[in-house]
Amino acid sequence: MTDRAFATRAIHAGQEPDPTTGAIIPPIYQASTHVQDGIGGFREGYEYNRAGNPTRSSLETQLAALEGGASALSFSSGLAAEDALLRGILRPGDHVLLGNDVYGGTYRLLTKVLAPWGIETTTVELQDADAIRAALRPETRIVWLETPSNPLLKIVDIAVVAEIAHAAGAVLVVDNTFASPALQQPLALGADIVVHSTTKYLGGHSDVLGGAVVLRDDRFEEAVRFQQFAVGAVSAPLDAWLTTRGIKTLAVRVRQHSENAQAIAEWAAARPEFSEVYHPGLASHPGHEIAARQMSGFGGMLSLGLSGGPSAARAFAESTTLFQLAESLGGVESLIGYPPEMTHASVRGTALAVPENVVRLSVGIEDVADLISDLEEGLARVAAR
Repeated sequence: MTDRAFATRAIHAGQEPDPTTGAIIPPIYQASTHVQDGIGGFREGYEYNRAGNPTRSSLETQLAALEGGASALSFSSGLAAEDALLRGILRPGDHVLLGNDVYGGTYRLLTKVLAPWGIETTTVELQDADAIRAALRPETRIVWLETPSNPLLKIVDIAVVAEIAHAAGAVLVVDNTFASPALQQPLALGADIVVHSTTKYLGGHSDVLGGAVVLRDDRFEEAVRFQQFAVGAVSAPLDAWLTTRGIKTLAVRVRQHSENAQAIAEWAAARPEFSEVYHPGLASHPGHEIAARQMSGFGGMLSLGLSGGPSAARAFAESTTLFQLAESLGGVESLIGYPPEMTHASVRGTALAVPENVVRLSVGIEDVADLISDLEEGLARVAAR
């Protein structure tokens, strides 16, 4: 399957028709345990759902094929995936170098949950190679980056950071949630591990929670798989099946997300109500050239800085109709959020705090003319207040 194009892999990897009935869609194995052929005689290696489930195995095969990895593990949420990965690799006294624009939940996990265990975290501007080198320590075990980042859409050159991290003996982890494997392949650019909130573009329909770890080779598979089994934050069979169903349309959905977001970014760049438009598809974006080189499209996310400041941003987030006020992203419907008090409330008062005039848009696949009209009406409502 590795020689097939991305859209083909998304539909067929791990999705062999049922051998008994010929059903084109593999069944949901909604079972908690599996009958053994004698003590320790596991059928196809399955014994108990926490250890493994055929539906989850199919999804993991699919995920590995999408990212070009040797293996993948599916979890109950993106943070569960990150937690298992971090605890599988790190030991007390280790250091993590983290980008200075990341999902608030990742920062909270490292600084509130793992810090008491003895893990140190430093944030740095990962667009600056010299700053990375200066921040690395002998005990740095992981360099962790998001590109595009959440929520300011910073673009980091994955290949450059991989070279720096590996020279220091560190592992490079890339959160590929914003781009999805439809637009970016971090493992091919030198990353060691990719993580996802599969809740977002992979699932794509705002109806299932999940996370994934995809590994380039087998160095850490046993350690991460042990954490998955021992702690148990696995994806349930129905959740795995829903994620697989979403992935099958990933290529075509992401194309439309990207096209719509580009049109909205260009519209917003011409409006005086916005002082900043954060979208790598704009030539004015500082990471545009890198994004054009390492991505096949610019994605469906953008953030907007309101010229009227925090009060205007809050009002705008509450004034749209098609863009619905909600957490999360990557679904077929458009969402708007106010990161300083929603997705990134956990980093308020830190160096990672999001500017208070910023709103974040997850651009859906609705008709783009309707979406732009909705944003214009939202601006009009703000002006009328």
